[in-house]
Amino acid sequence: MKMIPATLLAIFILHSTTKTLLAQSPAQSPAPPVPTNVTAIIEKASQFTTFIRLLRSTQMESQINTALGNSNQGLTIFVPTDNAFNSLKPGTLNSLSDQQKVQLMQFHVVPTYLTTDQFQTVTNPLRTQVGGNGDFPLNITTSGNQVNITTGLTNTTVSNTIYTDGQLAVYQVDQVLLPIGVFSPSSPPALAPVVAKGKKKGHGSSGSDDGGGSSNGVKATASHWLGGMVFMSVLVLVIKI
Repeated sequence: MKMIPATLLAIFILHSTTKTLLAQSPAQSPAPPVPTNVTAIIEKASQFTTFIRLLRSTQMESQINTALGNSNQGLTIFVPTDNAFNSLKPGTLNSLSDQQKVQLMQFHVVPTYLTTDQFQTVTNPLRTQVGGNGDFPLNITTSGNQVNITTGLTNTTVSNTIYTDGQLAVYQVDQVLLPIGVFSPSSPPALAPVVAKGKKKGHGSSGSDDGGGSSNGVKATASHWLGGMVFMSVLVLVIKI
């Protein structure tokens, strides 16, 4: 019997061992998906620097990214252009409190993924992250392929689809969506009218608060005197006749 050279034997054993280890090792799991970064998505589209700045200053950026990782319903975001913010009255954003800025940004986020086709069947008013439909109504209607958005203060349309992946939808709007609850809050209840207290009645008055009773009494006396004089004049004329 021929002897197998030691080198060939070693190669054979190494090959067999490697094959066995590969067969026994479990299949590698796929790498986890990269978390969605909404700011990076909007930055790629450009012309949205003001909206991005507000996302960061109100900490809405982290809230949105967290919601995308924890929610199965997805999100829809309406993003106004820089021109839309520039068209606001000067000082509008600076006049808002920190809470109002958060509400403004939340008003642009719908906690549901919506395609352009689904806009045709949504129930109005549409619920946004700010909640409170009474003070923050957002209504959507469609006309053909056009999607109209109204807030009670703003009328605009969806002008472009920036991004969509089945979980996140980002749409461009050419006006800032102004919520009534921030820019035209409900008027406070009207105060009850103050009723003036009546003056005390003086002794001997006829019941009038402003002394009119005494004046009326003088007028009545003069009237009786004049009537008596007329009667006497008539009587004298009759006697003479």
